[in-house]
Amino acid sequence: MTAIAKRASVALSAALLSGCLAVTPPAEDPVLIKLNELERRLESIERVVQNQSLVSLAQDVSALERRVDELQGSTEELAYAATETTDRQRDLYADLDSRIQELSERLESASVNVLDGGPLAPGQLPMPGGTDRDNYQAAFELLKQQRYEPAAMAFQQFLVTYPDSDLAANAQYWLAESYYVTQRFDEALTAFRSVYETYPGSGKVPDALLKIGYCNYELERWDDAKRSLRRVQSEYPETTAARLAVQRLDRMTEEGV
Repeated sequence: MTAIAKRASVALSAALLSGCLAVTPPAEDPVLIKLNELERRLESIERVVQNQSLVSLAQDVSALERRVDELQGSTEELAYAATETTDRQRDLYADLDSRIQELSERLESASVNVLDGGPLAPGQLPMPGGTDRDNYQAAFELLKQQRYEPAAMAFQQFLVTYPDSDLAANAQYWLAESYYVTQRFDEALTAFRSVYETYPGSGKVPDALLKIGYCNYELERWDDAKRSLRRVQSEYPETTAARLAVQRLDRMTEEGV
């Protein structure tokens, strides 16, 4: 192709392209129309998503506010309950202090009127007008003062007057102890046996069995002593009485008895 022909071909192509563009304006271009429609739909979807996010966020905030209100109510209830508990404890402490003070005064009065008045007469309670607990405490006070004879009489009368008292097992034990410390071992032995025979569920049973072993030891009844001490060791292994029983058994082994 000659140079003249090439120039004519390029000119013709340019004229045809120019004619096409002139025939189809941009506003009516189907590609542009489709793109614009897609853009509008995308914007619509974005608005919906954004609105839904706002709704969800508002719901979350509302739920959190309700939870805060619930927690606030629970806190107030706990605070009120704590205040009530504190008030009740204060009242209980005041009542307990008052009762302790009253009992101390009564025991002090008993010490003046009875304990310092010499040995008790047979059948006489330390505190004739008192309760079982008052009389038990008065008898125990005699024992602490090492006034063993009046203490024994007081515990004896207590057991006669209050056989069903919750303190009866303890009274029986301390009666036996008042005999033991004064070396009245036969009487102590009988009294200690009464603890586990009459009150088998008492917490004093391990100590009573230990003292039975001690009494038999003092009376040189070696086999009986070992039998009782081993019973404490086997039946009440985690008690102080069991530890003391082991110590006495070791002592007996060292002594060769």
